[in-house]
Amino acid sequence: MTTMTDYSEKNMRQDSVKTSADLVVYGKIFTAQNNQIVEAFAVKDGKYVYVGDKAGAEAFVEEGRTEVVDYTGKGLVMPSCGNGHAHYSTGVALPIIGTVVLGTTPDTFLNEILPAAVKKAREAKATVIFGFGWNYHTFRDHIPTRQQLDAICSDIPIYFADDEGHKGIANTICLVKAGIMKADGTVLKKDKDIRGGEIVMGADGTPTGFLKEQAGTYTRFSLDNENLYPVDVAKTVIPQIQEHLLSEGYTMYIDGWGNYFNNYNFFKAAQQLDQAGKMNFVLGLTYEVESWMDVEEALKGAADVQQYATTRVKTNWLKLFMDGTVEGGTGFVDPLYPDGHQGLANWTEEELTDITRRTNAKGITMHIHTMGNKAVNYVVSAYANGGRDELRNTLVHVRNVNAEDYQRMADHNMYVVSGMLWHHCPSWAADYVREHGLAPVGVEDKSYPMKSYFDKGIHMTSHSDFPATSGSPDDPFGIMEIAVTGVMAGENGTPWWPEECITREQAIESLTINIARQMLIDNERGSVSTGKYADFLLVNKDVLTCPVTEIHEAKPVATYFEGKKVFSM
Repeated sequence: MTTMTDYSEKNMRQDSVKTSADLVVYGKIFTAQNNQIVEAFAVKDGKYVYVGDKAGAEAFVEEGRTEVVDYTGKGLVMPSCGNGHAHYSTGVALPIIGTVVLGTTPDTFLNEILPAAVKKAREAKATVIFGFGWNYHTFRDHIPTRQQLDAICSDIPIYFADDEGHKGIANTICLVKAGIMKADGTVLKKDKDIRGGEIVMGADGTPTGFLKEQAGTYTRFSLDNENLYPVDVAKTVIPQIQEHLLSEGYTMYIDGWGNYFNNYNFFKAAQQLDQAGKMNFVLGLTYEVESWMDVEEALKGAADVQQYATTRVKTNWLKLFMDGTVEGGTGFVDPLYPDGHQGLANWTEEELTDITRRTNAKGITMHIHTMGNKAVNYVVSAYANGGRDELRNTLVHVRNVNAEDYQRMADHNMYVVSGMLWHHCPSWAADYVREHGLAPVGVEDKSYPMKSYFDKGIHMTSHSDFPATSGSPDDPFGIMEIAVTGVMAGENGTPWWPEECITREQAIESLTINIARQMLIDNERGSVSTGKYADFLLVNKDVLTCPVTEIHEAKPVATYFEGKKVFSM
C-alpha cells in the first residue's frame, strides 16, 4: 500500500507553480486509489490540484480567498458515489405521468388503485393510463385480466408494469392498439409469437392481458408515448432526479431506460439542461433494443442518439435484455428449473456476437441484462468473440455465473454491474425458493456473487435498479452494508452466501472509481486524485471503522460536484 508521504510527494506542487486554491479540505480522506487514506486536498477551478498531507495543503490556503473545511474527526471524506444501472427516468416520473403500485393486493388494485388512476386520467384528458409496481409473487394466483380492467375502463389504454419491469397487465384496447388482437376478439398474436416474450392465453383462447418480458415491451411501445412522456415532462423530472441523487451521495449514474417510452425525449431534455448549466451530475443513457425489433433499424437509433451527448450527458451504451428474472421463471438457466423449463432467451449467442461486433465498431458499449447463468454464458461468449475489450462491455445484475466464465470476463476486460443490493434474504427465503421451484437445484441460496469478481480481477460496480429495488435500499451506504455483511438492516435474515461478501474498501471501490471506469470517465472522476474533478462527499460516519451494522445509517452531510457544494443536509 502506498504511504501518505509517498502520495503527498507525488502530488506536491512545484515551487515554481504558485497558486491558491478555491477550497481546501482536511479530514480522514479515502481516495479510492489503492485504498489510500490522506489528510487533505486542495481544489481549484473544480479540480483537485493537491492531494496529500495537511502541511502540503496549507500552502494552498490564501486568507480571504480560500474556503477551508476542516472535517477532522467528524466522519469520512470520500469520492462521491455512482449508480451503475437504475431507472430514475421512469421511477421519479411515475407520480407525474402515472400511478405507483407498491405493496398492494389484487383486490385493492382493482377496487381502489385502478379506479383512482382512471379518474386521474379522465380529469387530465390523458390518452394512456400507465402504472408500475405490482408484485408478481403477491398477484400470481389472481393476476387481473383484461376483462377486469375493461370493466373499470375500456376506452383508454391501460398498461401497468410489475415492480421488476418484466411483466405487465393491459386492457383490451391496449392489446388492440398493439396489434395483439382485434376489438371483436380475433387473436392476431398469441403465446410466444412475440420473440422473447409470452402473451398469456386464457381458457377461451384469447389473451388474458398478462404479458411477460418482451411481450410487455412490445405492447408498451404502442402507447401514445409522445403525450405520456414529452420533453417538458422529462425536463421536470431530471431536476427531481438530481435532487434525489445528490441527497444520497450520487453524482453519476447510468439510466437503463433512456428510450423506455419509445422516443428520444429524455435524451433531448438532458442535453438541453446541461447546455443551460443545470446538470450537477453525470448522466449515462442507454438505448434499448428489443429482440422483436428490426435490428438494422434499431441499431440506427442507437447511433442516432449520440447527437445528444454533452459534457455531462453520456450516450454511448446499447442495452439488451438477454433473459428475464430467475425467481420470476424467465431467467435463462442451466441446469433447468425443477419443472423442466429453461426460462426465456431473447437472443442466440450468434446474434449477440454480431450485435456486439457492430455496436463496438461504432464506439458504443454493450450493456446487457443477464440473470441466469446460461444467459451470462451467452453474453460472455459474445463479448469475448465479438467485442472490443477497451470499451468495457458490461453484464448487468448477474444472479449466477459458471465457474469457467469468470476468467473469460477478466481476460476481456468485461464489467459486471452486480446485484450487490440483493445479496441478502429473509431467513425463510431459500426454503421458499426451493419449495416452489423458483431456481435450479443448488443455487436456491446462492445469488449475486461479489468477492469472486475481485478475486479474479474483474471490475465490479454497484447499482440499485431503482425503482425495481425489490425492497432493497437505493442509497450507497445501505447497499454497502449488505455487500459487507450479507444482511439488510431491519430484515430477519442470516448472512446470505457469506463466502461472497466483500470488504468495506471493496464496496466503496464498487461505488466510486469502478462506476467511473464503467462509464469511461475514470480519467476525470471517481477518485480523489490530482487533475480530476472534485466530486466528493462529507459523510457523517466513518464507514471504514464504524460498527458494520451501522454503515446503513451513514448519510452525506454535503455533496460536492466539480468543487461546488450542491447538496447539504
